Amino acid sequence: MNHLPSNLLPDEGSPEWMNKGDNMWQLTAGTLVGLQSVPGLVILYGSIVKKKWALNSAFMALYAFAVVLVCWVGWCYQMSFGEKILPFLGRPNVALDQQFLRDKAFSGDFPNATMIYFQLVFAAITLILIAGALLGRMNFYAWMLFVPLWVTFSYTICAFSIWSPDGWLFKMGLIDYSGGFVIHLSSGISGFIAASWVGPRTVKDRERFPPNNILLMLAGAGLLWMGWTGFNGGDPYAASIDASLAVLNTHVCTAMSLLTWLFLDILFFGKPSVIGATQGMITGLVCITPAAGVVQGWAAMMMGIMSGSIPWYTMMVLHKEIRLLKQVDDTMAVFHTHAVAGCLGGILAGFFADPDLCRLFYGVEDSVHYTGLVYGIFRGRPKAGFRQMGVQLLGIVFVIVLNVTTTSIVCLVVKTIVPLRLQEDELEVGDDAVHGEVAYALWGDGERLETATQALSFEINHEWPTVDVKTSTDAEME
Repeated sequence: MNHLPSNLLPDEGSPEWMNKGDNMWQLTAGTLVGLQSVPGLVILYGSIVKKKWALNSAFMALYAFAVVLVCWVGWCYQMSFGEKILPFLGRPNVALDQQFLRDKAFSGDFPNATMIYFQLVFAAITLILIAGALLGRMNFYAWMLFVPLWVTFSYTICAFSIWSPDGWLFKMGLIDYSGGFVIHLSSGISGFIAASWVGPRTVKDRERFPPNNILLMLAGAGLLWMGWTGFNGGDPYAASIDASLAVLNTHVCTAMSLLTWLFLDILFFGKPSVIGATQGMITGLVCITPAAGVVQGWAAMMMGIMSGSIPWYTMMVLHKEIRLLKQVDDTMAVFHTHAVAGCLGGILAGFFADPDLCRLFYGVEDSVHYTGLVYGIFRGRPKAGFRQMGVQLLGIVFVIVLNVTTTSIVCLVVKTIVPLRLQEDELEVGDDAVHGEVAYALWGDGERLETATQALSFEINHEWPTVDVKTSTDAEME
């Protein structure tokens, strides 16, 4: 059956320039990245926090995904990848024009509709990662305003500068294969700055904040890990050899990082921490992201060892010694798992980048750009290697300055409209105070006592059969 609109000729639905295999892979990769957020991080956030914050934490992630989607097709995609108006920004415009959607994307052999979808899920997960630093105390109305403002005035500038062919850092040859700068360093810095503006959780929550379901946390973490196949495998914009290399390097680095973190926990704390291993998994995924398809397998393994040890050291040792880190309440340690690991990955990309693999990814013969320091030294081109390291460091400085500035401005703007932090009584209650709902509705636990009593009274008055009536005290004991 022909499903093409009546005003389209058959060849217009599949033009000569479109590669169906690449298009299918790109849509698949985008969906894998989307699953990292919904349900991946929704589940992870909802289970790793204290029980009273489970619903609020999960919903912050779900809300961010929906709002970013609307902003993305409304104006943010064109600001990130459209017509240049400044060296770091594109012209705001709607991205839903039918002819535009059918035209070839700025890169890859597939239409703009596919590229918009693929880039959308990257923008969305960035906001959700920021949420990780704010769980357990941010006013949900403030979060509702923060998300569209931040994606508009921070993410678009970073994405255009680094990923758009017209961006100033892209033209300088910055290597950010799949978002170590644009997504992870940005979210880690922004989350930390936003957390400082919002303020800490209650003293009781900071002292004791046990996960409400570690098994569900592992399920969310598993979705995050497997979804990274699309995260890094989709960025060549083709079902290519480079995509395959990026996927394999991603999993190799992640496994090495998880095991390194686990061994350090055993060595220094005497027990193999499940939460610690999950953190090591995340730092490995983040670290390999800016370099996934441009480094050799041996380099990916070395990056895994460093991503499992350096963020471990900053989190377990430096965090307790540096006053600023102790003062800011970063609920999910986003600064360590994303800012530190993303910064590390960006530096190591400049160190280990293989110019032959860069040629596969960027599709250009370039004797000046895209040469890692290791290869520059051993191939007699140290100047090119040091130049690449300089560009990587410049990119790190730019992302940090941009996100410190824009996040502070956004928080100031939001603060003039609604409080950034929940009231003290709301902080004590949690989900029920914020949403009027709770995650676990169990008698004597999730439900209030009077609710359980009313339910029993209803059963008695209606004389339902086989009802074993118990007092509310009995129900609570159970």
